[in-house]
Amino acid sequence: MNMKNVLLPVFYLPPISWFSVFLEAENRMLEQFENFPKQTYRNRANIYGANGKLSLIIPINHNGKRVMKDIEVSESEDWRKLHWKSIKTAYQSSPYFEFYEDKFIRIFEEKEKYLLDFNLKSIEVIQQIFKTEKAYSLNEEYIKNPEETDFREKFSAKSPSEFEMEEYYQTFSDKLGFVKDLSVLDLICNKGPESLTYLKNIKQLY
Repeated sequence: MNMKNVLLPVFYLPPISWFSVFLEAENRMLEQFENFPKQTYRNRANIYGANGKLSLIIPINHNGKRVMKDIEVSESEDWRKLHWKSIKTAYQSSPYFEFYEDKFIRIFEEKEKYLLDFNLKSIEVIQQIFKTEKAYSLNEEYIKNPEETDFREKFSAKSPSEFEMEEYYQTFSDKLGFVKDLSVLDLICNKGPESLTYLKNIKQLY
């Protein structure tokens, strides 16, 4: 598979596999014109809680808008506070959480109106942690069969990951075993500075 030019969906605290593709590519186009699909990582991130996999879901305003760039986050509940509390509870005893906590909390400090802007900020903060600062562009229209390698359907929140990755120690893995391809947050909290090397060794199962 040609990893030179890729088209990626814009996710909330994306899964490990997403970041492995994002960092490996030479040119990154992000999709903002697709019709918003439900039950995907566009508005959810999976972390490892005390009882296993925990989905943090961003509530969406149901105002009839369907295009990703127009999707607004709902402010009917304080989900940012709830998500941050869940992340803190899940990872405060992990080896590197304290080290990155100040950066993580920045994701939840401001109230972006649009899901796209919020997700892009979460990606920006992760890039700052990795010190990668890889450039990307947003597409200008929806193209069904793009020239770029299309990853818009490659990361399913409902079926097993299409990527092969080594097990690493997770906060609750002694009790519940290794959970693969969670939010990149899980990797950072448990592997810290080794996260980048880990991401480079991930392979896609064809």
